[in-house]
Amino acid sequence: MSPKELSYIDDALGHESFLKTQCQEAVNNLQDPELKTFVQQISTKHQQIFDSFYHLT
Repeated sequence: MSPKELSYIDDALGHESFLKTQCQEAVNNLQDPELKTFVQQISTKHQQIFDSFYHLT
């Protein structure tokens, strides 16, 4: 893998990590159980995407 490709993956990892963190913060502040569950599912999806990118390196 080229250095530029690794840089793209590194950027993607950072974005996914940020998005997961934002979702987790939202989950902690939400009161509506249905919305909380939905955002938790989105957070889990971002973790899965992060893991996929991580395993490319």
